[in-house]
Amino acid sequence: MQNVLRIRNGAVGLNVVTRGREENEPVILVHGYPDNHRVWNPVAERLARSFYVITYDVRGAGESDIPGDTSDYRMAALASDLACVADQVIPDRPFHLIGHDWGSIQSWESVTQGRLQVRIKTFTSISGPSLDHAAYWARSKLTSRSLADKVKAFRQLASSWYIGMFHLPLLAPAAWRFGLDSVWPDYLRKQGVPLEAPNPFQKQDGQFGVNLYRANFRGKLLFPEPRYACCPVQLLVPLQDAYVGEQLFDDLGKWVPDLTRHNIDAGHWVILSHPEKVAQLIADFAQRGLKQRVG
Repeated sequence: MQNVLRIRNGAVGLNVVTRGREENEPVILVHGYPDNHRVWNPVAERLARSFYVITYDVRGAGESDIPGDTSDYRMAALASDLACVADQVIPDRPFHLIGHDWGSIQSWESVTQGRLQVRIKTFTSISGPSLDHAAYWARSKLTSRSLADKVKAFRQLASSWYIGMFHLPLLAPAAWRFGLDSVWPDYLRKQGVPLEAPNPFQKQDGQFGVNLYRANFRGKLLFPEPRYACCPVQLLVPLQDAYVGEQLFDDLGKWVPDLTRHNIDAGHWVILSHPEKVAQLIADFAQRGLKQRVG
């Protein structure tokens, strides 16, 4: 059974959906681009058997409000939204955090700094590196004397071609306005991604979600900061991911003292293609954290 809430973070209204029994261990799932909270449905339904599951539409996506300025999508605002959801839905309670794609990218902000650090018990990251970590990784590979390191860097740059397109003033939003949303389900199916139903907000999710890239990439990549995780981190790596190469996580151990990694033979949208496996790994990792705390 789902419960739909409307909460506010200043001027921005956020659409929140909860599942499961409120007294169970809470988990918060944060979606990526160009998705909304519905992308988590198959995983959330499985986790709700044992956890209190919280999903929400990130600002600009789904049924949440769409801010007017690109600056409204900066990391600080995204982290503030997560804190607002946690404070209003599970006030003062610790929780497990899970992010996919941009949901993971933005979640690193809260895992490595800010007041939520004392409440995040574990973090599961799926196809979404910290932009700060990625910037340090790219610098180390491009300045390395090793040809293999340079090849890794250029391979990732080739996979990330779309990021440059998203920074063009009109092209990416216009593509979604004029029909990309109608062919998106077919694109996903060709990637081996099963869909319960087309996303009714696909056009706006794609059109306005590009602001996530525009508001954050340049500053983070030019001026990265050292970011150390406050909690155990589980890294789920889809080995067939066409956008986020596994090489981006080569140096993650230096930033995460307690790191667990699982490779999955799947593509970028592993949360849709392998929901049972993803849900089980999340549950097992959360239970491990609970046992450690009790012990």
